[in-house]
Amino acid sequence: MKLIKNIQSIAKNVILHEAIALQNLVERIDDEFEKCVYAILNSGGRVVVSGIGKSAIVGQKIVATLNSTGTPALFMHAADAIHGDLGMIQDNDVVLVLSKSGDTPEIKVLVPLLKRTGVPIIAMVSNTDSYLAQHAQFILNAYAPNEADSHNLAPTTSTTVAMALGDALAISLLETRGFTRQDFAKYHPGGALGKRLYLKVCDIYPNNTLPIVDENASLKQVIMEITSKRLGVTAVNNAKGEMAGIITDGDLRRMLNQHSGEELLHLKACDIMTESPICVDPEDFAVRALEIMQSKSITHVVVVEGTTVKGFVHLHDLLREGLV
Repeated sequence: MKLIKNIQSIAKNVILHEAIALQNLVERIDDEFEKCVYAILNSGGRVVVSGIGKSAIVGQKIVATLNSTGTPALFMHAADAIHGDLGMIQDNDVVLVLSKSGDTPEIKVLVPLLKRTGVPIIAMVSNTDSYLAQHAQFILNAYAPNEADSHNLAPTTSTTVAMALGDALAISLLETRGFTRQDFAKYHPGGALGKRLYLKVCDIYPNNTLPIVDENASLKQVIMEITSKRLGVTAVNNAKGEMAGIITDGDLRRMLNQHSGEELLHLKACDIMTESPICVDPEDFAVRALEIMQSKSITHVVVVEGTTVKGFVHLHDLLREGLV
C-alpha cells in the first residue's frame, strides 16, 4: 500500500506534541509537588509504586530511578495487590499510584484497600478530579490532555509526562537529601558508570609489573626492561631512588634516528629519557588517567607517590575495565 503521508512530518509532530506537554508540566510544579517530596523524605520508609497497564511500566522505571538515586522503592502491580501483594507495604511507607484517568476499575478497588493500611497515598494523575485524586493525600499533576497519535488512543504523551514527573521527583529527593557522587557509586558498583565513579589508579597499576631502570643503565638494559615488562615504557630512577624520567618505545625509535654506530654503545638511560613525564597519583580516579591519555594522545601514564614511581597505567588497562 502506498503511503500518502510524510513520515518525517508525523515523527516530528509527535516529538513536538510531547515537548509542548513537558513544557506545560513545568508550570504544574508547585507547592503540592514539594509536599510530596517532603512526605517521602519524612516517612523513613520506602516508596511503593503501583499502577496498571502502561502506567505500571512507567512505574517500574520510576522505581529503578528512585532506587539508583538513594530513595528505597519497590513496585507493586495494582492487579496483584488485591491478591496478596498488599502485604509488602510497611507502616512507614508511602504509596505512589500512577493512573492517567484515575478512574480505572482496578484503581477503584485498590484505593480503599490502600487507605486501610494507613500509609500516605500520592496520586500521579492526569485527571485531578478523578476518584484516585480525591482519595489521595498528595497529588502529582501529570496532565496530558491529548496523546500524540491522531486518534488520541495510544499512551504516548501521557507516559512521557509521567516519566518526566517521576524523574523530577527522584532528582528532587536526591538533591534535597544531599546525595553525592560517592553515594551514587555505591548504588552503581557494576559497569562502566560505576567504575567511573569509584575505580582508582591504585586499583589498576598493581596488576602490571613495574618496569624500572637506573639512570646509568645501558641501552641494552633499557631495551631488555621494556621488552620483558611489555608495557612499552620503563621508568628511570636517579641515584636517590627518585623518578628522573621515563623511556618509551617512541623515545627509542627517535634515539635510533639520531644516533648510529659507536654512539649507541655509550648511550645511557639518562641520555634518552623524557624528563618530567605526565604523572598521576595512586588515589586519583582511573577516569582522570583516561582523560589525560585522551587529551595528550598517549597510551600510558606513570603513577608516582611523592617522588617514588609506583607503576604505570596503560590504556589497555582502562579498556579491560570498560572505561573506554
